Amino acid sequence: MAADSIAANDATGEKASVAWHSLDIEEAARRLQVDPDRGLSGDDASRRLAEDGPNELETEEPRSGFGILLSQFKSPLIYILLVALVVTMLIDEYTDAAVIAAVLVINAFIGFVQERKADRSVNALMDLTSPTAQVLRDGERTVVDARELVRGDIVLLQSGDRVPADLRLIRANQLSIDESLLTGESKPSAKQTEAVDKELVAADRACIGHMGSAISSGRGRGIIIATAAETELGRIAEQIRVGVKPQTPLQYRMHRFANIVAVAVLGSTVVAFLLGIALGGAVDEMFLTAVALAVAVVPEGLPVAFTVAMALGVKRMARRNAIIRYLPAVETLGSTQTIGSDKTGTLTQNRMTVLRVWTGNGSYAVGGQGLEAAQDGEDLREASEHATIDGDDALSQTIRTGVLANESDLVRATGDDGQSVVKFRGDPTETALLEAAHRVGVDVEELRHAHKVLSEVPFESERRYSLVVVDEDGPVMRLKGAPERVLDLCSHVATDQGPCEIDRDLVLAAADDMAGRGLRVLAMAVKRLDGSATADEVSDPDGLTLCGLVGMQDPPRIGVRDSIAACHSAGIRVIMITGDHAATARAIARDLGITRTKDPEVIEGQELETLSDEELHQRVLEVDVYARVAPEHKHRIVTALRDHDQVVAVTGDGVNDGPALKAADIGIAMGRDGTDVAREASDMVLTDDNFVSITNAVEEGRVVFDNVRKVTFFLLSTGVAAIVAIIYSIAAGLPLPYVPAALLWFNVVTNGLQDVALAFEKGEPDVLDQPPRAREEAIVTPLLWERTVLLGITMAAGSLWLFQWAIDSGLSEDQQRGAALTTLVAAMAVHTGNARSERRSLFTVSPLDNRFLAAAVAGAMGLHLGASYWGPTQSVLQIAPVTVAGWVRIGLVVLAVIVVSELHKWLRSRRRLGPWT
Repeated sequence: MAADSIAANDATGEKASVAWHSLDIEEAARRLQVDPDRGLSGDDASRRLAEDGPNELETEEPRSGFGILLSQFKSPLIYILLVALVVTMLIDEYTDAAVIAAVLVINAFIGFVQERKADRSVNALMDLTSPTAQVLRDGERTVVDARELVRGDIVLLQSGDRVPADLRLIRANQLSIDESLLTGESKPSAKQTEAVDKELVAADRACIGHMGSAISSGRGRGIIIATAAETELGRIAEQIRVGVKPQTPLQYRMHRFANIVAVAVLGSTVVAFLLGIALGGAVDEMFLTAVALAVAVVPEGLPVAFTVAMALGVKRMARRNAIIRYLPAVETLGSTQTIGSDKTGTLTQNRMTVLRVWTGNGSYAVGGQGLEAAQDGEDLREASEHATIDGDDALSQTIRTGVLANESDLVRATGDDGQSVVKFRGDPTETALLEAAHRVGVDVEELRHAHKVLSEVPFESERRYSLVVVDEDGPVMRLKGAPERVLDLCSHVATDQGPCEIDRDLVLAAADDMAGRGLRVLAMAVKRLDGSATADEVSDPDGLTLCGLVGMQDPPRIGVRDSIAACHSAGIRVIMITGDHAATARAIARDLGITRTKDPEVIEGQELETLSDEELHQRVLEVDVYARVAPEHKHRIVTALRDHDQVVAVTGDGVNDGPALKAADIGIAMGRDGTDVAREASDMVLTDDNFVSITNAVEEGRVVFDNVRKVTFFLLSTGVAAIVAIIYSIAAGLPLPYVPAALLWFNVVTNGLQDVALAFEKGEPDVLDQPPRAREEAIVTPLLWERTVLLGITMAAGSLWLFQWAIDSGLSEDQQRGAALTTLVAAMAVHTGNARSERRSLFTVSPLDNRFLAAAVAGAMGLHLGASYWGPTQSVLQIAPVTVAGWVRIGLVVLAVIVVSELHKWLRSRRRLGPWT
C-alpha cells in the first residue's frame, strides 16, 4: 500500500484506507478533523501523539564486534574443521588440535577485519528527517520538535526545508520539491494543490510532499497525513529492515563443496577403518588410522586461502574505485548475469544540462558536450562558435533569454587550484540555462549586470511560462516556457535575416524531435515594448517573436556507453530501472546501447501495478527499460529476475533504491553522491559514482573466483593423493606413510604458503570474454575433478614408490616417512605451476607475473627441508632427511606430475573443453 494511502482515523473514529492524493483539500481536512487556517489545538496534538507515537523511524542496533566475529565461523568448511578439532583433542593429539585451532583463528581474524563495519542501513534514514518543523497550532505559528508532529498538523514549508512527514499540500506558491532520493527523477517536482488520479504512482502525486524530500524553491503548506513508519520513507525503512540478504553464489557453491568434502571424509575414513579391521588390524590402531586419513582429506588450509583470495579481491577492487562491504560479495559480481541500473546519478550525471538549441537557422550542439553526432543528414553545429552576448541572430537571442529570464543565482567560489570559479545555484532547469551560456562563452554576470530588471512574472503551472522585462535601450520582454504554450503567444520566428512569419508545425516538429531524444524542451521568445507598455501587456502578452527551442537532459556519464558494451560482451545483460519518465528513459537506454532497438518497450509503474507476479515473471527477461517505478516495483523486478535463477546486481543511489539493493545478489551504491541509506543497504560502493567501475569490478570478481577455484584444485590434489596413499597402504599391509601431524604440516604450513600465493594470480587474459557462471556451476568442474584425480593418483603413486623404495633399502622408519612426505611436498610445489591456469601450459605463464608465488614455493621447500633436519620438528613429524638417491627419484616424480598435467590440458584443448565446462 502506498504511503499516502495509509489507514487513518476519519470523522467517525474508524480506520479507513485513504488515497489522500485523490481527495480535495476540504475532504482531507474533514477526515483529519483539522481547521486548515488554525491547525490543531495543543490538547488535540498531545492526544494524537499519545495514540500514534512519535514521528521517528525505528532504529536498529549495529552489529556488535562479537556478532561479526561469530559470523566468521558460519561456514560448512569451518564446521568440518571444528569437528576435526574436537576429535583430535579427544584422542590427545594436541599438536594437531593446536594447528587446526590456529587455522580457525587466522581465518576468523581476516574475515573480522574486512567486515568490521556497522550495519546502519535503517539508521541512515534518520539523517533525512527534519529536527524541527514550523506548524500552526491554536492559530499561531510555532516551531516544534519533528518527533512531536502528528497526523492533522498543518506544516509550513519554505525553500531549504526538509519535509518532516508525508503531507497533503493545501497551499503551493511556486513550490518545487526535490524527490530524487525517493522517486529517482532528476529534476524537482512542481507541486500544486489539486487532487490527482487515485491510480498515479508516488512520483506523479503532485499534491503530496514526502518525508525526507527537500524544498527546492517556493513556499507551501500541508496537512500531515502520515508520520514515522507509515510514511513513504518509513515504508522503505521497513522493507530494508525486514529484507533478507540472499545467499551469494560463492556461499551456495561453498555449501555444496563442503557437503562433498564431508561425504569424502566420512566415506574414506569408514572404508579405511573397515578395510583395516577386515585385514586383521587392531581396532584402536585402525581408529587412529582413520583419524589420520580424515586429517588428510580435510583441506585445512582452504578456509584461510578462500578468505585471503577474497580479501585480496577487496583490495584490488578498492584500487579500482569499488569498495566491498561484505566479504563473500567480492566474487558475486563476477557471477552476475543481469545488472539492474538506476538512471539518475548512476548512468547519468544527476544534473540538467542543455544539449541542443534549435532556431529558425538550424540545430546547435551547446559546447559540444554530451551530444551524439548529427544523424539523418541534420546540420548540427557548435553553438560556441556562433553565440555572443551582443548578437542579434536567433541563437544569441535564445541564449540571452535563457540568462535574463532566469531566477537562479550566480556565485563565485575558489576552486581546488585557488582560482575563482563561477557556480550557479537554484532550480536545476534554470541553472542549466546559465551553465549553457557560460559554456558557449557568454559572461553571465556581465550580461545580467548590464540589463536592469523592470518587472517580472514568475512561472506557475497554470500559466506554463515565466517572463521578465529588462532594460535593453528600452523595455524588452523575454519569455520562456512550454513550447505549445509559448507558440500560442508568438506571431513570428527569429532568423539571421530578421523575423519571419512562424510555421507552427515546423516548430512543433522540432520540439517533438528533441523530446524523442529524451530532452526536456523549453521555448524562448522576445518582444520589444514601447515606453508606454501597460501592466496588462506584461501580464497577458502576445505578438512575440520565437527565438528558439532549448533541449536539456541529465546527460550520461562519460564512458558509460563503453562500459555497457563491455558488460554485453561479457554476457551480462543491463536493464534500466528508473523513476524518471518513459520518454527520457527510452532515449537514454537507446543512446547508451542498453537496448539495440530504436523504439524499445518500456514498462511504467502503473502498468507494473496491473501485472501479476506470473505475468511479470514472463516479461522480465524481455523488457530492458522500466520507468516511473516506485521502490516496491524495483523490488518486484529484482525478485522476478532472481526467480529465473539469475544472479542479479542492482545499482542505485537514492533512498528509494534501498530495498532493491538489499534484495539483490549484490547491491551497488554510489559513494560520492549517493545517500547513506543506499550505501548501508549495499554490498559494494563505487567511490567515483561511475558505472564504468562496475566493469572493472566484474573483472576482479571473476579473477577472485578463478583464484578460489585454482586454490581448491591445488589443495584437493593433496587430499586425493593422501587418500590413495593411505588406503593403498592399508590394503597392501604397509605401515602408514604419514602420521597425522605430518599431514597437518603438509596441508597447513607447506601448502598453506603456496595456496595463499595462488590467490595473488592476475587472472586469465580473456576473463571478460567468458559468459557469466551459472549459480549451479560448482567450484570444481567435472574437468577439474578429472584432472584432480589423475594428478592425485600420480602424486600418491610417486610418494608410495619412494616409501616402498626406502623400505626395500632398509632405511629407518623416519627416513621412510620422510621420503614419502618430501615427495608429496616437492610434487605439490611444482603442481602450483599446473594450477596457475586451467588451460594454458605452465611453460607459457611467466613466473614474474606472480613473484609472491615463486617466493612461497621456495619458502615452502625451505621450511620443509629445515624441518627435516631440525630435531623438534623431526620428532613431531616423525621424519628424517632424504638421501641423494631419494632426491633423484623425487625428481622423476616431479617430472611425471608435470607431464600428466600438460598432457591432460593438451588433450582436453583438442576436444574443445575449456575451464567453464
